[in-house]
Amino acid sequence: MEELIIPFAVLLIAAALFFIITYICYYVPFAKRKNGKIDPKSPIKIKGFEEALAKTGPLIDEITATPCEDVYIKAHDGVTLYGRYYHVAEGAPVEIQLHGYRGHALRDFCGGARDARARGHNLILVDQRAHGKSGGGSLSFGIKERYDTLDWVEYTVSRFGEDVDIILIGMSMGAATVLMASELPLPKNVKAIMADCPYSSPREIIHKVVAEMKLPAGLLMPFIRLGGMIYGGFDIDSSTAKEAVKHSKIPTLIIHGEGDSFVPCRMSREIFEGCSMENKILLTIPNAEHGISYLVDKETYLDTVVSFMENALKA
Repeated sequence: MEELIIPFAVLLIAAALFFIITYICYYVPFAKRKNGKIDPKSPIKIKGFEEALAKTGPLIDEITATPCEDVYIKAHDGVTLYGRYYHVAEGAPVEIQLHGYRGHALRDFCGGARDARARGHNLILVDQRAHGKSGGGSLSFGIKERYDTLDWVEYTVSRFGEDVDIILIGMSMGAATVLMASELPLPKNVKAIMADCPYSSPREIIHKVVAEMKLPAGLLMPFIRLGGMIYGGFDIDSSTAKEAVKHSKIPTLIIHGEGDSFVPCRMSREIFEGCSMENKILLTIPNAEHGISYLVDKETYLDTVVSFMENALKA
């Protein structure tokens, strides 16, 4: 009997360790935090953020004070998603803006929201799943969020009509998300996609961050993938931005700071090289850190965005 008990006990310990390790590897990168409804001015551990906050603070105050309509929709998997709708004009194009990883719509698009309204565009500022007022217990680096994007597009068409023009815009994880969504059956209403500092794939950005934490990334990545599959219901390898754009015909603008130490600029170059659409632009901003190209060279940034959007909407 003892000969059977010892191997069984070893198996139990091994199984327990497996589930503990996979849960930790799921919880750290993917699980929703209790402080999901963060202050848009709360600090983040990204180089250059404190300096950027001095410029973005007034913009955050402005968009926070701007009246909007609370919008709730049901995602493809039943999760309730929340967005802020800002109305400018009847029949105007609608920009759908998606923030970054553990980010905040009012922070990541404090300037972009103002510029959208200045362009005469209506705007939906989305709280991504597991962020802010949206539901969901897990974020998935764009794997599930790309389908959420399709849900927001379908909501926009159903509300504003079959002729509404839509522009998808994302920052960081949101940028990767809109690019990953580009290979989905988006309706003809989606006229353009703009991605600011996207990563090439969930696996690559997670591996980079884990390695920089001085952890054995190669050893942990299988557990991270399994953690997402077991506890989050998604596979980080099921989609990538650099593969998705090979199947897209939607005009695409990619912007990236050349000094980005968080998501390397090379990732945008890799994505751009694979873009199959004819109307594609890559703008890189010298010396710009992650997510602050807009602040480093606002004139070039906005001139490129406005020209790109005008051409895409005319097509």
